[in-house]
Amino acid sequence: MTTLTDLVSYEDALASYDPVMGLEVHVELGTKTKMFCGCSTALGAEPNSQTCPTCLGLPGSLPVVNATGVESAVRIGLALNCEIAEWCRFARKNYFYPDMPKNFQTSQYDEPIAFNGYLDVQLEDGETFRVEIERAHMEEDTGKSTHVGGATGRIHGASHSLLDYNRAGIPLIEIVTKPIVGAGERAPEVAKAYVRELRELIRALGVSEARMEMGQMRCDVNLSLMPKGAEKFGTRSETKNVNSLRSVERACRFEIQRHAAVLGGGGTVIQETRHFHEDTGSTTSGRVKEEAEDYRYFPEPDLVPVAPARAWVEELRGSLPELPLVRRNRLLEEWGISATDMQAILNAGALDLIVATIEEGADAASARKWWMGELARHANESGKALDELPINAQQVARVTRLVADGDLNDKLARQVIEGVLAGEGTPDEVVEKRGLKVVSDEGALTTAVDEAIAGNPAIADKIRGGKVAAAGALVGAVMKATRGQADAARVKELILEKLGVAEG
Repeated sequence: MTTLTDLVSYEDALASYDPVMGLEVHVELGTKTKMFCGCSTALGAEPNSQTCPTCLGLPGSLPVVNATGVESAVRIGLALNCEIAEWCRFARKNYFYPDMPKNFQTSQYDEPIAFNGYLDVQLEDGETFRVEIERAHMEEDTGKSTHVGGATGRIHGASHSLLDYNRAGIPLIEIVTKPIVGAGERAPEVAKAYVRELRELIRALGVSEARMEMGQMRCDVNLSLMPKGAEKFGTRSETKNVNSLRSVERACRFEIQRHAAVLGGGGTVIQETRHFHEDTGSTTSGRVKEEAEDYRYFPEPDLVPVAPARAWVEELRGSLPELPLVRRNRLLEEWGISATDMQAILNAGALDLIVATIEEGADAASARKWWMGELARHANESGKALDELPINAQQVARVTRLVADGDLNDKLARQVIEGVLAGEGTPDEVVEKRGLKVVSDEGALTTAVDEAIAGNPAIADKIRGGKVAAAGALVGAVMKATRGQADAARVKELILEKLGVAEG
């Protein structure tokens, strides 16, 4: 087993070898029923309560294709710039695992529904890298095995296993890239950017939530190395079911270093599956990888071929939403921000939230300010994603409106947001309960200003002498007296008026 100490440095690996990647991404479709039967796909049901003779593979049961699943596959294919097959069919992929009740998986082999496409992805510095797509095909998911009694949660060392077939038959689209070459030292970054862009595209299409942490989108990272100047690909490894963007990048990087260590030491890379470990960022061996012929594919005899009508395909093409890269470039120009700013927004998972807040009436600058500032801080402190915070776009837009109308200043607005996050109600309810409105009574402000001037004669004299910047100290005194509920700009105006000084 390769350990972290066995690795060569990343720089040394790239000095001798060129990485070649192949990424296989499984997307769980958000259909209401399974791919070949009418069983529910809803999460959280009792184990084995969402099954039937068809998804359990019982004798005499016959599958029927989910029409929404086919439509979703076509939409994904079109968004990936693929050709859509005029005629395709399903195949049986034969292998035995306890979580595959039929002893075969209904998939597509040499006749996928979508093929020969590409996806342009944007790297951290704004450079665009084109990833070519080999195919996108329809298939079904397996059941879930839970290994009990071991220390690792894997089958090795477990005393027994529990099987839940609720997931067996849930619709999947598998998207397979062509070999990705030419990325060089940026290969891990390209892999991460590709999976991120694909996730955003899937979400934009509305065919899946693509939440990697929930298993709705999983990536298998295939990687091999070629000696510099060589043309023949090396032996690949396949790191299975990587379920976060960061892990895709780390798995790719680790395998580059591991392969280089094996090859540099005169060894031979084994074609195998591998498991990724989040805690160490390393991979360990799984099983020797089968070739296609080992699965004994043959056409599924119980399903008719799928032949999407050309008019229907073109109708779906015309209904595609604005794709993520196009949308980001448009917003970047509209908002007047840099590529670095946009990347920070993407990394924070804030783009859709900001857009929704603007749609609720906030201006773009204010929406970005609150989601990327105060709310991002709360998300980091609580260990949650931004969209998991108990506040929505409408509420944030209301806070920005209260600030714009002069009812709140930034300090008070932060307190309102804290109240909403704490479950104290809507922004208006928090304002009312906490008594947070800006003091707008000119009489009260004038009194507070008079008291501040009287209490700080030396500072008042400095201001009269032309040192307008000294007014900040008096503004601070008024803000303290009003518990931060005064309009600081108006307070400064009143101070200068009282002292007979014009602001330069």
